[in-house]
Amino acid sequence: MAAELDFSPPEIPEPTFLENVLRYGLFFGAIFQLICVLAIILPVSKSHKADSDSFEPKNSETVKKPKATAPQISKKPKKETKKKR
Repeated sequence: MAAELDFSPPEIPEPTFLENVLRYGLFFGAIFQLICVLAIILPVSKSHKADSDSFEPKNSETVKKPKATAPQISKKPKKETKKKR
């Protein structure tokens, strides 16, 4: 072959500071998303005592509390106006 082939690697410029921040920010964002998805898929109970407290039967007094009705202040009669033609 008459021509020599250049097998040297292409020159790639050094990444800038902004490119590095973007790259590592994307990595941290992906890791954070994976942790969030795993937290949803694999729920961890806080403690055995907290679980037993939530299953205790409640007294009928605490369940049936009557709610006080709030007075309706904004019920004012609207002033009727005649249609103009």
